[in-house]
Amino acid sequence: MQGYFLFILLLVFPSVNAQKKAEINWKSWAELEQALKKAPKPVFIFFHAEWCAYCKKIEREIFTNQKVINKLNSDYYAVEMDVETTDTIYFDNIKLVNKQALTQRNGVHQLALLLANRKGTPFSLPATIILNSDFAVKKRIFEYYTSAELLEILQEGD
Repeated sequence: MQGYFLFILLLVFPSVNAQKKAEINWKSWAELEQALKKAPKPVFIFFHAEWCAYCKKIEREIFTNQKVINKLNSDYYAVEMDVETTDTIYFDNIKLVNKQALTQRNGVHQLALLLANRKGTPFSLPATIILNSDFAVKKRIFEYYTSAELLEILQEGD
């Protein structure tokens, strides 16, 4: 009976491992800063929040697409950030915090406000920012996108 059980385990275990899919190599802001110093390349930033339905849909449907994962991992540094975080973030020797969290519910972090702002338009999610290798804004997207649309945008960065 033990041999039969072991045989079943050996059959099932490799298939469980094989089903493990690749994921986007998300970096922290500190990791991004170090990576940019070593080898500059374009940056993909995804701002989201727990309450944002379209953000969740992008995470579930777009960021699990193997072509999107491969493109981001090979050609971009990818960073994701919950805009409501109260973490203090140091980037380029600048201290950034979520000042709004002290005065309002769903406060947005300074870093998100800095990179994903639009003159005359309130901050909104989802927000995706694409920067060139010099960290200059190349594209800002403030809506849901499909995998095909994102891949087309990422190809433009090449």
